[in-house]
Amino acid sequence: MIPELGNFALILAFCLSVLLGFIPMIGAARNNVLWMSLARPLTVGVFVFLSISLFVLGYSFVADDFSVQFVASHSNTMLPIYYKITAVWGGHEGSFLFWTWMLGGWMLAVCIFSKAMPDEFVARVLAIMGLICVGYTLFMLATSNPFDRVLPFPPADGADLNAALQDFAFIIHPPSLYMGYVGFSVVFAFAIAALISGRLDAAWARWCRPWANAAWAILTLGLSLGSWWAYYELGWGGWWAWDPVENPPLITWLLGAAMIHSLAATEKRGVFKSWTVLLAIMAFASSLLGTFITRSGLLTSVHAFATDPTRGVYILGFLALIIGGSLILYAVRAPQLKSEFGFGSFSREVFLLANNLILVVASAAILLGTLYPMVYQAMSGGDLISVGPPFFNTIFVPLMGILVVLMAIGPISRWKRTSFAHLRAQLGKVAIAAVSLGVVIPVLLTMDVPFGTIGTAVLALWVIFSMASDIKTKIANKSSVVSGLRSLPVSYWGMTLAHFGFVMTMAGACLTSIYSIERSVLLQAGQSAELGRYTFRFEGTRYVEGPNFIADEATIVVSRGGEFYKNLYPQKRLYVASGTPTSQMGIDGRFLRDLFTTLGDQRENGAWSMTVYVKPFVRWIWIGTIFIAFGGILAVTDKRYRQFKVKQSEKVARDNPGTTLAGEIV
Repeated sequence: MIPELGNFALILAFCLSVLLGFIPMIGAARNNVLWMSLARPLTVGVFVFLSISLFVLGYSFVADDFSVQFVASHSNTMLPIYYKITAVWGGHEGSFLFWTWMLGGWMLAVCIFSKAMPDEFVARVLAIMGLICVGYTLFMLATSNPFDRVLPFPPADGADLNAALQDFAFIIHPPSLYMGYVGFSVVFAFAIAALISGRLDAAWARWCRPWANAAWAILTLGLSLGSWWAYYELGWGGWWAWDPVENPPLITWLLGAAMIHSLAATEKRGVFKSWTVLLAIMAFASSLLGTFITRSGLLTSVHAFATDPTRGVYILGFLALIIGGSLILYAVRAPQLKSEFGFGSFSREVFLLANNLILVVASAAILLGTLYPMVYQAMSGGDLISVGPPFFNTIFVPLMGILVVLMAIGPISRWKRTSFAHLRAQLGKVAIAAVSLGVVIPVLLTMDVPFGTIGTAVLALWVIFSMASDIKTKIANKSSVVSGLRSLPVSYWGMTLAHFGFVMTMAGACLTSIYSIERSVLLQAGQSAELGRYTFRFEGTRYVEGPNFIADEATIVVSRGGEFYKNLYPQKRLYVASGTPTSQMGIDGRFLRDLFTTLGDQRENGAWSMTVYVKPFVRWIWIGTIFIAFGGILAVTDKRYRQFKVKQSEKVARDNPGTTLAGEIV
């Protein structure tokens, strides 16, 4: 009876979503205050009933109610309770309910934090999100109901959760990824509401920016956690495989980054209005595309959920309806969204536009490489081709190099017009220092001329030194360094941290690609393998039991320079319920390098196959993403985002070239 309660709550959420999608929208069109005022209570109702539905599904997992088909397919009595709870998003039906609940949470947040906005605008925003929720809930009720029963003879035990998903990162990775993904629906709703109302000005950009920053920062964490999980759980020693399921969130992240920068220009200078709206539509479309790829049955992957193509047809139709309708509205309204002010060929606007073009081109290249094999397979009748890392790296890496170059110039340039003399004064010494140290340090450390390392060091130092120069300029007239640093707005520090984190991540990715080494060996107990400065001695294996698995655990003694350094304990696991074998890595993670070991299969002579890795600087990738995410969240807390009128000082800055407002976010 309890699962039926969850299903009934889902039906009620659908009904309230329909009301939310139409009544406030009609009220806004007719200026009916009563109908517009219903937006907030209806939103609360949708969230409450989605929460009840999600709670009931979670209870069904904890109670081992295998009469529920989804529970029977993704749980087992032996599964630890924390994995039973997180198994809610371990499969298609439950993950989509969780996704929809996240949408309800974002809608509720808009209700709470938009009280100072015009009621007409908020009504349209919530109505648009309500229509999206209609599509999601209808999808579950029609094709993917998580409360479908297995009656009258339910299985006595469940099939078990995917062994690769029985990991701590799986507890936190999907929620953060979904929250970031779904957060772009808020920005999309703001953009469509602005198109409908015809109001797309600095105030709109200011309302939109904190939501864009929050969604983008959370998506950053989701991507980072997914990369980290793939690194230490899947056993191949890498952190990004350009998987067709991994790529759509990266596309959304890149488009979101472009939109954040474009919003800055729209708010400060009243430019790029139509482009900013188009980016909002594209970012939301890419999130729906990711949903389609993982749930359409086109792919078989540890990341993919559904294998029923009929579900993909629904999602494709929903995507076409939402995005097609948005683009038609955009085509009608875009001619009216003219920029209020012009700008010179050397200005912050131009550098922001270049930033946007690079990010969009990178997104398009990833999209092409992701979809082309699927389209080719469909058109050729089943022939398979693969677009691998060489394609993506060849395009993506140079584009990011150019982006890093611009990252140093953009924040230092001025709105409307920037003189070359100003840039030379600000960046001349920075360039000399970056090139000098970027060449000297790698050469001294390696006693060689490593061109890849030199290029990475020069670009990283270029941005870091430019940020230091910019801070120095901004606090030059303050009474003390401390007071000067305190005078800089929170948003400025958010931008600085995010840029620093991006540079650190890119440097980590480049350096670990250059210097990582690996060796596959076959060792018996007592035998050793050399790799770099380290010796890995295999001491044998022991039998261990977990809550729902058994394993052979190896002891690998690592020494350096003949002295003991560390013990590593990789495992070869077998999950009892499903009979699925997996590997658990042995990793020693440090700031400058990781030691990474995997345990393979045992051979007839008692030897075990294993692979050992030394991966310098790989931790920088994830440390950098923490800085990026923290910078984005920090920018959200800027008080200026809670000012819903454009200050006169900002209007003056638009008209006067060379005027720079301290702490501008780029």
